[in-house]
Amino acid sequence: MTTGLHPGGTPQDPPPTGNQPVPRQATIGHGDLPADDRPRSSVITARAAASFDPVGRSVATARSFVRDTLQGWGFADIVDDAVVLTSELVTNAVVHAGTAADVLCLRSDDGARIEVADHYPEREIPLQGAAITMSSPDREGGRGLQLCAALASRWGVDYTPTQKLVWFQLDLPARPVGTRAAGPSLPAALLPLADGRVRVAVVQIDRTGSIASWNEDAEELFGYAAEQVTGKPLTDLAAWPHTPGTSTGIAEALRLSRWEGTYGIRGADGRVTPVYASHLRVRDTGGEPSTVCLLVRDHERAVLQTPLRGPAPDAASTPDGHNADPFEVFIGSPAPDDLDGLLQRTVERARDMLDGDSAFLLLATDDETELEVRASTGLPSARQRFARVPVEAGPGRYGSARMPAVHEDLQAVPGAVPLLSGTGMRSVVTVPLKVEGRLTGSLGVAAEAPNRYSNEEALRLQFAADRIALAVESARLGELERLRRGSLSFLVEASDLLAGTLDRDQTLALMAQMTVPTLATWCAVYTIADQSSDPYLSYVLHEDEEFIDGIKSLLSKIAPPDPVPTPGARVWAAPAEAAHQAALRTSMRSLGLGEPTRRVSSGIGPTLATASAVGGETVVLPLVARNRVIGMLTLGKPTDEHFRQEILELAEDLSRRAALALDNARLYSERTAISQSLQRSLLPPDLPHIEGVEVEVIYRAAGEGNEVGGDFYDLFPIRDGVYGFAIGDVCGTGPEAAAVTGLARHALRLLAREGFSGPAVLERLNSAILDEGARSRFLTLLYGELWPQEDGSAKLKVVCAGHPLPLRLRQDGTVEPAAEPQPLLGVMDDLELYEQTVTLDPGDVLLCVTDGVTERREGTRMLGDDGLTDVLTTCTGLTAGAVAARVMRAVERFASDAPSDDMAILAMRVPGLQKD
Repeated sequence: MTTGLHPGGTPQDPPPTGNQPVPRQATIGHGDLPADDRPRSSVITARAAASFDPVGRSVATARSFVRDTLQGWGFADIVDDAVVLTSELVTNAVVHAGTAADVLCLRSDDGARIEVADHYPEREIPLQGAAITMSSPDREGGRGLQLCAALASRWGVDYTPTQKLVWFQLDLPARPVGTRAAGPSLPAALLPLADGRVRVAVVQIDRTGSIASWNEDAEELFGYAAEQVTGKPLTDLAAWPHTPGTSTGIAEALRLSRWEGTYGIRGADGRVTPVYASHLRVRDTGGEPSTVCLLVRDHERAVLQTPLRGPAPDAASTPDGHNADPFEVFIGSPAPDDLDGLLQRTVERARDMLDGDSAFLLLATDDETELEVRASTGLPSARQRFARVPVEAGPGRYGSARMPAVHEDLQAVPGAVPLLSGTGMRSVVTVPLKVEGRLTGSLGVAAEAPNRYSNEEALRLQFAADRIALAVESARLGELERLRRGSLSFLVEASDLLAGTLDRDQTLALMAQMTVPTLATWCAVYTIADQSSDPYLSYVLHEDEEFIDGIKSLLSKIAPPDPVPTPGARVWAAPAEAAHQAALRTSMRSLGLGEPTRRVSSGIGPTLATASAVGGETVVLPLVARNRVIGMLTLGKPTDEHFRQEILELAEDLSRRAALALDNARLYSERTAISQSLQRSLLPPDLPHIEGVEVEVIYRAAGEGNEVGGDFYDLFPIRDGVYGFAIGDVCGTGPEAAAVTGLARHALRLLAREGFSGPAVLERLNSAILDEGARSRFLTLLYGELWPQEDGSAKLKVVCAGHPLPLRLRQDGTVEPAAEPQPLLGVMDDLELYEQTVTLDPGDVLLCVTDGVTERREGTRMLGDDGLTDVLTTCTGLTAGAVAARVMRAVERFASDAPSDDMAILAMRVPGLQKD
């Protein structure tokens, strides 16, 4: 069945399209009125539509749909006739014609019009003016038109080649001015019980859905002052739907011209107060629409609820003589796949059927060893929802789950029904829900007075439970299937996200963000560095960011959960207890009943808010990776809420994936730290200060996470007044090249300080590289020795072994090589190298680079030696640091892609003597 609720408006028939014939009309009814003839002044103020599948149970569902619609409109006077006519017409469509039935209810000021259409494909269109023969009253079917003629104010039939539509109009009886509806007079003992003054919250909602006014009773009921809520959407406060069962959301309900029903309002203390609401759509003198909501506590609904119709003598039978299913008529018409709506409506109607004060319904787990609270009315349902109790044994067992049971006084058998402990209920009747002999749940109705129920009520309730058990089980299995599919999708997405990062902090954030608010209201992640370390609170997240600091502060003051490797979720009561104790102490201090505090007013709000946010059920799941507990994932609910078992199972699957991702991130971080530490050891320490010479180095290693590659540089003192410098390039990049880099740099320092000349240093280094065997790599190297001179110049002796030639920039802007090329290292055993002497005059610059600079590419273009020379030509008069920076900037701008080779730039400039 599909339903739709529409705001008021006159329905328009769609115009014919294409070659579709205009439908002929067969007119039958009072005064031979045309099929669409109704007073033109009648304005349609509301519409409700539904479609029903061609199955037998659709007849009862259609009756409930029409009954609920008309009662919601306040048309109790015509409900009985409308239900009878709808039942017969829908039976003709879904049973006799075997097609789906479409039902449309139209409300006007003077009554209601109901249209029922089928889709029988082979019906002949009757000729205009053809005689219509009524069926015999004794036949099983065919009495629909006779009933329309007998009961409806007006009625008619519309035919098309693919559809027959029967409509009827029921006019409201004339009423004295000011009279709407009234119930029978009742003895005082049977009147609804009101606990003290009945407070009616009057809340006005503007056309945007925001609160425009909020009276004193609303402040008293929900704890908010008017200025706190004015301008906020009602949806921010409404726990919708507290009573599911229709597809109408609160936003749609506020737009209806008239609506009555039950939902919840979350108060200032965080608790949800079940309320019964009556909505009335109005407009002011300027035509601006708004909705006035009258709200009372749910158990005081008799104050506002439209009087229900009284039971008719033949209410349990249909007009064709067949017995209707009394519980299908009783239960109403929630959507077949709306499990929560079906369960909530079941408990409400069961409570009303037995005139109880509360009712509850529990569903059995797959192994039938526990019952889970899924719906209740007249009880603190938020506190009990999804809570579990054992069926057979153990403390708090549910001893009467498998058989009908009547408890005349619960004070005589405490704990018989754990759900009712501390609720004030005295008598209760419970019956099982069974499908094919298997326990699927339990339904109970309770009253505050003892001795209210007998075996007769148990039989009535069992009869109703037997009728609804199959529908409940079918809806439950459908919900489980949807949950399983959603769980698989959730876990796939979670795995992708967790696999996409190796950063520890980001992994922690992802773990929390995936659980909040999908699985829990708040989440905390504890990590354990090693077996000897205590759990450390690493991350806290709440769906409302304002609570994060309060929860973090609260958790930091209590001992962390024990790192138990046992799989599965376990309840952790410490946060809720600590939150409640802190809130209690703060409240007592604010009243002057506890220890004095310097700043009471500033602490009471956050403490109470934190207690409400953390006061529900808290569970801990171990994070186990590679047979070691590396942390705990803590999930929490706000006050009086519990976790569903399906959610806990999903959280357990997520915790296993998250633990492995977190451990991978830890291992990656540790290995990255070790690698970076080793790489930093290959870099030279701080450059020495050389009197009379400016020196600047820029180094870039290729590859993510690499600090050292195949390129290297060094500048070190050899003896007083003499400094060695080197810049080289090992074949390749990465750790293998870095290993040869370390060998070369340390060998250069050692040999140079032993007094060897430049060629001797490089020849011995060449032998050391060749001794590495298969690990050896060829090496290009520029090595030199520097002597600053008293006249402000500098003398250099350089050896260029296969390396890009150093360039000398003179003060006049000319650039020339400062050395000649010689064989590279690591290839031949016997090398004949020589050194060359270069003098840098004041203002001259010596630029040394690796081939990562000159071989910078953009497509087929390469910077090359000529491009580097052109850049250096523009550096006249710049300091060594400015020269190196300009060269690096030119290299980076030459191509858009990230560099694929290591780069090193060494610039030395002789500024000359400073004059006083």
